[in-house]
Amino acid sequence: MKQLSLPSGSPLLAKHFTYGVATASFQIEGGAADRLPCIWDTFCSKEGKIADNSNGDVACEHYTRWQDDIDLIESLGVDAYRLSISWPRVMTKAGHLNPKGVKFYTDILDELKRRNIKAFVTLYHWDLPQHIEDEGGWLNRNTAYEFAHYADLITQAFGERVHSYATLNEPFCSSYLGYEIGVHAPGIVGREHGRKAAHHLLLGHGLAMQVLAKNSPNSLNGIVLNFTPCYSVSQCEEDLNATAFADDYINQWYMQPVMQGQYPDIINQLPKAQRPDILPGDMEIIAQPLDYLGVNFYTRMHYQASETDFYHELPHKAPMTDIGWEIYPKALTELLVSLNEKYTLPPIYITENGAAMADEFKDGEVKDNDRIEYYQEHLNALHNATAQGVKVDGYFAWSLMDNFEWAEGYLKRFGIVHVDYNTQKRTVKASGKAYTKLITSR
Repeated sequence: MKQLSLPSGSPLLAKHFTYGVATASFQIEGGAADRLPCIWDTFCSKEGKIADNSNGDVACEHYTRWQDDIDLIESLGVDAYRLSISWPRVMTKAGHLNPKGVKFYTDILDELKRRNIKAFVTLYHWDLPQHIEDEGGWLNRNTAYEFAHYADLITQAFGERVHSYATLNEPFCSSYLGYEIGVHAPGIVGREHGRKAAHHLLLGHGLAMQVLAKNSPNSLNGIVLNFTPCYSVSQCEEDLNATAFADDYINQWYMQPVMQGQYPDIINQLPKAQRPDILPGDMEIIAQPLDYLGVNFYTRMHYQASETDFYHELPHKAPMTDIGWEIYPKALTELLVSLNEKYTLPPIYITENGAAMADEFKDGEVKDNDRIEYYQEHLNALHNATAQGVKVDGYFAWSLMDNFEWAEGYLKRFGIVHVDYNTQKRTVKASGKAYTKLITSR
C-alpha cells in the first residue's frame, strides 16, 4: 500500500500541528423530517438540477449513526473534526432555538470533547432555511442580521464545547454558484445578483464575528474561503490583464474585504447595476480581526482575454480527478505564498483539500492509490509553503466519507471512507489508512 510522507523536520510533522477530517451537514446528515426545509431541498426537487436526481433526505444517515461515525473518526487518529451546523435544524421559523436540533449537536460536541477531538464548527455551509430564501435569501440585506441572530443563539447554547468557529464556508460558492450562474441552490442567475449576495454574506460574516467575540472569546474564530488560483494562458498583456481580473473577481473579492475592508479596484469597472449596495460602516464590520483563516483548495484554472467579457475561462487540463478538476499541487504552494506576500495573514488552516476519484470497491477494500498520490503531493506542496514562511497550523482532509456532492449527487466520491449507500456500511479506504499512519507516526 502507498504511504504518505513528509520531509523530516517538517512543521507538518510537529505534534501540535492539527490534522482533521471534514464534513457538512446537508451532505451527510439526512434526517430531513426533523428540520425545516432548506434551499438545497428545493433545488434538488427541480428537474435536472442534480446529476443523478438525488437529494439529501437520507444522505449518509449521520443523523442516526453519529455515534458510530464518531467511533470511526476516533479510529482514524485525527486531532480534530470539522462539521457544520444545519441552520434549519437548530432554528424555528419564529427565530427561536429548536431544542431537539440543538441537542443533536451538543451530544456530538460533548462526545468529541470526551474523546479529546477538537470540534471545528462551521455555522453556515450553504443550507439556508427556505423560508429565509422566500424573503430574498442572501439578496436581502436582512439575511445578514438573521444569520447573526442564529449565530448568537447557537453559540450561547454550545458554550465552551467548540474549539474553533468558522462563520461561513466558501461564500464564493454561495454567491457566485448560487446567485450568479445558478448551478447551486437557490439557482438564481445574473451578475447583478452575485455581487449583492456576496456583500450580504460578507456582512453576515462580520456581524457573526462580533457575536463570536462576545459569546465565544476562547475559541478560534474565523472564516473559510475557497481559492482557485488563476493562471494566464500566455504572457501577452491582454491575457495577463484578463487573468488578474478573474483572480480579483473569483478570489480576492472575498479575501480583500475580510482582510483589508475594501473590495478590489475592479468593482469600479462593473456596471453600476452589478455592484453591491454598500452602506456606511459595512466594510468596517466585514473586516473584523480573524484568529485564523480557513483555506479550501482543490485545483487551478487558466484564463485568457475575451472580446465579449472581462475574461474567458478555459477547460481544465490533464491530469484530472474524477470530477474533472486539474491536479496541480504546485498551485497550493504558490497560492499560499502569494497570499502571504499580499496580506498580513493570521494563522492558516487548510480546511478542505481532497479529490474525487473513480473508486473501486473490491473484496471489501478500496485501493485508492490515486487519492493517496493526490494527498502526498498536496501535503508536500503545503510543506513547501511553510518553508517559504507561511504559518500553517492545520490540515483537514475532504472528506471524512463519501457523501452528497451537491449538484453531482452521489456520483462523485471524495471520502477517505467508502459509504455503501444501500447498506450505509462504512469502509476505511487505503487513503484513510495512509492518512492515519501519517498522523499517528508523529
